Amino acid sequence: MIPPFANRIEAGRQLARLFISPASGPEPLVLGLLRGGVPVAAEVARQLDGPLDALVVRKLGVPGQEELAMGAIAPGGICHLNPQVIRHLGISPDSITHVRQREERELARRNRLYRDSRPPPDVAGRHVIIVDDGIATGATMRAAINYVRSHHASRLVVATPVIAEATALELEQLADDLVAVRREENFSAVGEWYLDFTPPDDELIQSLLRARAPTTP
Repeated sequence: MIPPFANRIEAGRQLARLFISPASGPEPLVLGLLRGGVPVAAEVARQLDGPLDALVVRKLGVPGQEELAMGAIAPGGICHLNPQVIRHLGISPDSITHVRQREERELARRNRLYRDSRPPPDVAGRHVIIVDDGIATGATMRAAINYVRSHHASRLVVATPVIAEATALELEQLADDLVAVRREENFSAVGEWYLDFTPPDDELIQSLLRARAPTTP
């Protein structure tokens, strides 16, 4: 089977077509999850003619099986853990703490690199659209949702080119809306839906964010 998306930019364009630019009212704030969510989010922000920012969220990988998420963290101490994975694999509290501390350092590094050490996005009272390049288990998206909810956004929409159907059903209970180009029953990895899933380079991410950076008071 040929993957449905050539790359993240093309996937973002397909996703952006599902949004209608608001005729009036406050513009939504589009948040791309670093790193792969930013090129996708940029197309949604362009369609809505609104600001784009990045939300740094880090997966907490199972020791020795780093691709398997036992949770995720977001700015401000937000931490989402998957108790089923932790219990099933017998992961100790010390191991969780070690992984969390490591990923918190990486979260801070990426905030310095991609967001010029600016504070996390100000979402209070905003219509917020959180975008990622694909959602499998949804661990990082749950952490992002927790961050946005805890900072009192007025409306929260999750958007992605492709998502596992079971995860979509769960996230629909946490967000005000979920927008996806494809919802798939058989889903093992996000990259399988892309012809080119090369990580976006630093220059691209920085240029996309600067082009539509939110204005500051």
